[in-house]
This record gives sequence, C-alpha cells and structure tokens, in this order.
Amino acid sequence: VQLQASGGGEVQAGGSLRLSCASSRRTSSNNGVGWFRQAPGQEREFVSSIDRNGGTTYYSPSVKGRFTISRDNAKNMVYLQMDRLKPEDTAVYYCAVGRSVYATTLRREFQYWGQGTQVTVSS
Repeated sequence: VQLQASGGGEVQAGGSLRLSCASSRRTSSNNGVGWFRQAPGQEREFVSSIDRNGGTTYYSPSVKGRFTISRDNAKNMVYLQMDRLKPEDTAVYYCAVGRSVYATTLRREFQYWGQGTQVTVSS
C-alpha cells in the first residue's frame, strides 16, 4: 500500500489548511486511518484517527476543536481539515493505515505510512 499525503504549506497563525491522504489500494477504505505529526527533534505524535465507516474519530487534546478528520472511501481518500492553526502545529504530517477497522491513538496499531507533508505556521 502506498500512501501519498499532500496539502501542506506555509500559513500564518489563525489560518487553515486541508491535508489529503491518497491510497493506492482499497486497504485504506477497509481500515482505520490516522494522522500523526513530527516536529524537529521531537517524537512522532498522534493527531487524529477515524474508523472505517467514519463513525468514530479521535483527536489529540492539542488539536481537538480545531482539526476535523474525514474520509471518502469511494475515492480511497482521507482528509484532515486544520483550522485556527498555531505555530506549535508546525511539523511534518503523516497519514497511516491501521491494522484493523477501528480508530486508534496507538502508533503501533498502524501498518502503512505515507511520506509526510510539511506544515509551517508562522506567528
């Protein structure tokens, strides 16, 4: 499975970006999908995840209320709408496909990873 994350860029604080994750196979449509991020010198951290049907979503406390995850299984696509961005959201964002149909916050439960897209938020 190949994952392609896109939509990153540079925005000012308070702005918005929409990240997209495209999958080469329907595996992503049958499994939970998540977004993680990694800032320079820091561990990769969980951002958000969604189950196969889109009925269950999880968010890290730092992004809850500002980010929205969604998916379009017909297109093998998952999205992360990021609003009211802050400088501390600056990181490389990765999408990942889980090992099951469920949403999860655990990094070890994700089996396929994309290459990442850079998000830079300036103050």
